[in-house]
Amino acid sequence: MEMLKPAVILGSILYAVIGVAVLWISFIVIDKLTPYKLWEEIVEHKNLALAIVVGAMFIAIGQIVAAAIHG
Repeated sequence: MEMLKPAVILGSILYAVIGVAVLWISFIVIDKLTPYKLWEEIVEHKNLALAIVVGAMFIAIGQIVAAAIHG
């Protein structure tokens, strides 16, 4: 029952929040580096190819963050 200890639960929540923050910060950085607004291009112009690229970016960064957290 080690997983039910408060320190383990708080650590998991902290790492989850840090992971989400890193994910969104990386999205903002990539958005600033591109010549157009990513969110506007995906949502308003329905650019499916760009949505797939951004989704792949989120998966890749998520794997990097998970590997960094897991050790």
